[in-house]
Amino acid sequence: MPKATFMGHSCVMLTDGKHKVMIDPFLSGNEKAAVQADKVDVDFILITHGHGDHIGDAVSIAKRTGATVISNYEIMNLVSRQGVQKAHPLHIGGGANFDFGRVKMTIAHHGGGYGPDASIYTGPAAGFLVEIGGKVVYHAGDTGLFYDMKLIGDMNKIDVAFLPIGDNFTMGIEDALKAVEFLGPRHVVPMHYDTFPIIQADPQQFARKVIGSQVHVLKPGESFDF
Repeated sequence: MPKATFMGHSCVMLTDGKHKVMIDPFLSGNEKAAVQADKVDVDFILITHGHGDHIGDAVSIAKRTGATVISNYEIMNLVSRQGVQKAHPLHIGGGANFDFGRVKMTIAHHGGGYGPDASIYTGPAAGFLVEIGGKVVYHAGDTGLFYDMKLIGDMNKIDVAFLPIGDNFTMGIEDALKAVEFLGPRHVVPMHYDTFPIIQADPQQFARKVIGSQVHVLKPGESFDF
């Protein structure tokens, strides 16, 4: 049975018992991260976009572990120039098969830029549909609400959805509730909140209002099987 672990902010670890897949490994500089970057052991790293709180420690982890980085073409080139040996490029609407299952990139309404002032172009922001252990996980990345989430939900039987609720840079609680309605997942995990004062939000308020899906408000390091 696959397991999901919330590592803090938007960082998620997925495993099927054999393979470990980490999404958006922002650990160093994140006071709420569940683990230090130099302690992470993974096989694959997925990056939704180039902002520092998402690409995070991807390069150092990949170079140390030999993990394959999966992201858009621009980020693939960026991490390859920094010494990552294994990187697979995807782009919006495209998918590919890997040892653990399949990854498809979805749209996300957000920006993307690398460096202290985010001025290095890293292509469009994205979300991911990840098939692992026979289940489907949707990680929305940083995004505002968009109506095509209904299409994503109609075309995929989503077992777990990780959705931002922190407002200001992404969806807030009310928009995230509409996203749950569109997507129809079995399980929902709120993310991208409380890491910084500007994105403070109450996950319990979100949980109380969700209809039709089981909500897991996870502290960094907490897991659940799905």
